[in-house]
Amino acid sequence: MQKLTVWSILMSILLLLSYGCATRDYVKQQVNPLVDRISKLEERVSALEAKVGDTSSAELKQEVDQAKSLAEEAKKCCNEGVAARAEAAAKRAEAAASKAEKAFELHQRK
Repeated sequence: MQKLTVWSILMSILLLLSYGCATRDYVKQQVNPLVDRISKLEERVSALEAKVGDTSSAELKQEVDQAKSLAEEAKKCCNEGVAARAEAAAKRAEAAASKAEKAFELHQRK
């Protein structure tokens, strides 16, 4: 009778312990799909980051090119404006010189 009791207690303990433990294979079965999904997501994130970097670089280059062309255009307009003002000043100087010459001639005749 005592053997039977000891035997039943041992079997009960063994039975209880066997249900609570996970085997390595079971853990691998549960974890492997997650690892695969995480790897795929990491690849997608890397691809998207590269795309964003390329897009940002292209947009930045385009904006720099636009800024350069606007600067060139402004420089051209500025140079044209300066040239026009210089030409107008030269004409005024010629007109003033012409008047001064006429006044000198008139003053000489008197």
